Amino acid sequence: MTTYDLVRGLHILAVIAWMAGLLFLPRLYAYDAEQADKAEPLRGEMRALLRQWQTRLLGIIVNPAMGAAWIFGAWLIWIDGTARGWDVLLQPWMLAKLAGVLALSGWHGFLGGERGRIHAGTSTRTGRFWRMTNEIPFVIAVVMVLSVTTEWTFG
Repeated sequence: MTTYDLVRGLHILAVIAWMAGLLFLPRLYAYDAEQADKAEPLRGEMRALLRQWQTRLLGIIVNPAMGAAWIFGAWLIWIDGTARGWDVLLQPWMLAKLAGVLALSGWHGFLGGERGRIHAGTSTRTGRFWRMTNEIPFVIAVVMVLSVTTEWTFG
């Protein structure tokens, strides 16, 4: 086993945890938004529980997993760049991967900010919005994974 193999495995594990959180958090937000239609006693208890889950998911899984994915990803770029040359960063497949990383990081930031608005009672997002946007990270991940595994180019 090489260092590259170990770092790649750790990167994949971090990305799996990050993606799991990015896919589950909007679902929790949808359930939270839909509590407005429930009877008062259930709504209060359920919202408190959902908000506790949201906070824990972000703090214990999503944020650390993103940090680990970034660290191991940067390490992989370093290993790859020193072995194959830094022009690898300009390859179309790598640019697609890096654009995906920025998009997922932006979505992560949006979800974190929205948690604050939800907890403050200022969010205007509906359960329908969260259900419609729930798959955004998966679509981005499909492009990223296929880019890296095929290393496609133009021409």
